[in-house]
Amino acid sequence: MKVFLKLILVLIFTSPLSAIASDLKVGDMAPNFKLQSTNGHFYQLSDYLGKQTLVLAWYPMANTHGCTLECRSLVQKGHLIREYNAVYMMASVDDLEDNQDFAEKQKADFPMLSDPTKETAKAYDVLNFVRVASRVTFYIGKDGKILKIDEDINAETAAEDIAATLKELGIEKSS
Repeated sequence: MKVFLKLILVLIFTSPLSAIASDLKVGDMAPNFKLQSTNGHFYQLSDYLGKQTLVLAWYPMANTHGCTLECRSLVQKGHLIREYNAVYMMASVDDLEDNQDFAEKQKADFPMLSDPTKETAKAYDVLNFVRVASRVTFYIGKDGKILKIDEDINAETAAEDIAATLKELGIEKSS
């Protein structure tokens, strides 16, 4: 039953009625956040200001098909992103335990953040009508300003697409 429910939810939140990140625009200051990761650490945007570009990839639900494809892409091709002075994270409104299970199954080697209160998802305007996050990736500069909002995510090529966007944005290579 749980798998069936997740399948229905995936179909619903991939429909055109999904939320889009319309309130935040390129050039706006990204909302700060402090969210717990599957590794137990808390991550916040302010930790990266002046240091690294932050890529925050929102995903709808742990252990669903599209989210699994996106996570696998980041695990298998994350080295392409790490060539840049950028840190990447995935975030959802799943509870920490669901995300820990998901991260373990996918062997995630990057922070997977949980926002069970949905406050950060609301601040980023990614919470859709079924109260899960839409698949939207934010590129946040070292100054805290939004460089790009990508709402057209190909889960299977997420890592390659992120690396290409970092190059397109002129993000410096890692030293």
